[in-house]
Amino acid sequence: MRSTLTILAALAVPATPALAAEGGNPNLLDPHYGLMFWTMVIFAALFLLLRKFAFGPILDAVNAREQAIADAMAAAERDRAESARILAEQKASIEAARTEAQRYIAEGRATAESMRTEMLEATRVQQGELLDRARKEIESEKVKAIDELRREAVDIALAGAGRLIGQKLDAAADRKLVEEYLATLGSK
Repeated sequence: MRSTLTILAALAVPATPALAAEGGNPNLLDPHYGLMFWTMVIFAALFLLLRKFAFGPILDAVNAREQAIADAMAAAERDRAESARILAEQKASIEAARTEAQRYIAEGRATAESMRTEMLEATRVQQGELLDRARKEIESEKVKAIDELRREAVDIALAGAGRLIGQKLDAAADRKLVEEYLATLGSK
C-alpha cells in the first residue's frame, strides 16, 4: 500500500501545471494533454484505492448508522404503542375502579336504607310491645283497683249495716254474702 502511494505521488509530480509549462508564464487555458492524461490516471488510481480501502468502511458506517436510526425509530414506535397500550389499560382500570366505587356507594346506600327500614320496623314492634304491655299493666292495675274497691265497699257496707243493726255481724258469712251480691251486680 505504501509503495503504491509513493509511485502515484511520483507520477503526480510531473503532472502539475507549474512543472508542465515550458518556459515563462504558463497559460492555464491552453490544453496540456500530458497533464490531462496524468490527471485521469491519478484520478482513476485514487478512485480505485478509495474504492478498495475507504468506500467499504464508509458505506458500512453509513449503513450501520442507517440501521441504528431505523432500529431507533422501530423502538420508538414500539415504545409509543406500548405507552398507548399502558395508557388504555390505565384508563380501563380507572374506569373499573370508578365503577366499583359507584357500586360500593350504591351498596352502602342500599344497606343503610335496609338498616333504616329494619330499625323502623324494630321500633314499631317495640312500640307495639310496649303498648301491649302497658295495656296489660293498666288492665291488671284496673282489676286490682276494682278488687280493692270491692273489698273497701264490702267493709264499708258491713260497717254501715252493723251500725244500723247495732251489733257486730259475723264477718266471714256477711262478707261472703256481700261479695256474691256485688259479683251479681258486676255481671249485670
